[in-house]
Amino acid sequence: MQAARLHEYTDDMSEALQIDEIDRPDLERSDQVLIEVEGAGWCQTDNHIVEGMWTDYAPQDLPMTLGHENAGIVAEVGEEVTLVEEGDPVICHPVQTCGICRPCRLGEDMYCENSAFNGLTTDGGFAEYLQTNERAVIPLPDGVDPTEIAPHADAGITAYHAVKKAVAELNPGDTCVVIGVGGLGHIGIQCLDAMSAADIVAADIKADALELAADLGARHTVNSADEDVASVIADLTDDEGVQQVIDFVGRDETTALAPNIVAAGGDHHVVGYGGHVHEPSQALVDGEFAFRGTLVGKYAELQELVALVDRGDVELRTERHDLADINTVAERLEHNEIEGRAVLTPP
Repeated sequence: MQAARLHEYTDDMSEALQIDEIDRPDLERSDQVLIEVEGAGWCQTDNHIVEGMWTDYAPQDLPMTLGHENAGIVAEVGEEVTLVEEGDPVICHPVQTCGICRPCRLGEDMYCENSAFNGLTTDGGFAEYLQTNERAVIPLPDGVDPTEIAPHADAGITAYHAVKKAVAELNPGDTCVVIGVGGLGHIGIQCLDAMSAADIVAADIKADALELAADLGARHTVNSADEDVASVIADLTDDEGVQQVIDFVGRDETTALAPNIVAAGGDHHVVGYGGHVHEPSQALVDGEFAFRGTLVGKYAELQELVALVDRGDVELRTERHDLADINTVAERLEHNEIEGRAVLTPP
């Protein structure tokens, strides 16, 4: 089968991955499932993996097939699998968990002590077939296109996970700021609109992104390229600040906004990454606010997100590309030229 493989780390996205002919994976355990991939989303994290940013956080043996946002059709199941059968359309949680370690017993999938992460620590879905396990697959409702929904396996669930944490702290009339209305941000705004009665403020540097945010439920928009975000937030909240910030950018300049825009006791959720948090400890003490990280989300949260998609409350803006064009996609995302999410389709 054909697969897009990372052979060496590089900053040159034009040579990020190589299309190789490799063996189709075999099922090695009775709980495994083989997926014929219909769609696999390209994510900013894939760019970071190519650059080698994850080598200090996750074991990686190269060459490796990337791709952690996967959906498709069940091609084969192990003898103990009962959740799905051949021919079923599914979306794949990116983490294959064991189910028996203490974090799994507590329902904390992302903390599994024996996990395999598709496209990060084990072969992913930029290929014709993907090997995963029963605990990672979610059957799709009738009428949901596996190719279209694939990016929800990471982009969607990560946005949903952050929003769900924020919504738990938001009351009607509170304000939530969404920073970055891109591939994740446009999902986050829809989730916020569906799950809370908070006023949504969207901040971005592009006018068309802000127009999209308004269409999706943002009550106010801020063009951070030519407006002072802190001043706008102060005017909107009578100098009190906002209860929650969901930062889909995660650069130095966005995390630095926290002391000036987060209300006392509020949270700044860091979803995008690549920057740093450079705040004096006294700023956190004085405002009693918190920076909170976001790492994908739980299997059950992906089920919940699929339910929102099925109801029509959340939709993805996607563009489709052949697997052979994967490095062009990587380059375009590196230059912020993709609106919504890019989905790779195998031959």
